[in-house]
Amino acid sequence: MRSTTSASPRLADTAPRQDDRNVTAAATSVSLPRLYLLRLGYLVVAVGLALTKWPLLINHDRPWPLFEGVEMCMLVALSLLAFLGLRYPLQMLPILLFELGWKFIWVTVVVLPLWISNQIDPATLQVFYSCLVVLIVLAVIPWRYVVAHYVRKPGDPWRSGTTTTVSDRL
Repeated sequence: MRSTTSASPRLADTAPRQDDRNVTAAATSVSLPRLYLLRLGYLVVAVGLALTKWPLLINHDRPWPLFEGVEMCMLVALSLLAFLGLRYPLQMLPILLFELGWKFIWVTVVVLPLWISNQIDPATLQVFYSCLVVLIVLAVIPWRYVVAHYVRKPGDPWRSGTTTTVSDRL
């Protein structure tokens, strides 16, 4: 039988703190079926880019024009990160938000003015149609989670003089 007045050092309290429970509850607020749908979004992006861009990167035999090379490398890197999203769907959400964001901006700034002025060419129209796959991504993103974690949640401190640490908020 062990004495309750022992002078031996105590181990750190392992009981979950309220903040830990809030973060855990927020992380589990996305249901398992919703996580599978999210993984489907990553799969569409990853496989789509792997099928269309990787062969072009691997079988390219001449120097790349500057922006074509930049675009190709960015899209291949995006596909690799999307594959990582299959394992970590919530942590990799910024990848899907980036995919959604750049396509929305491109359609708004490039396609819409051309469409309105009736000057859209077949090449732009073809890229626009291929960008419509982003509707799958739009549908599978858990928007309540995004708002809770990227809009309402306090950001990381900007200065070292703050009283809370990152571990206090986790």
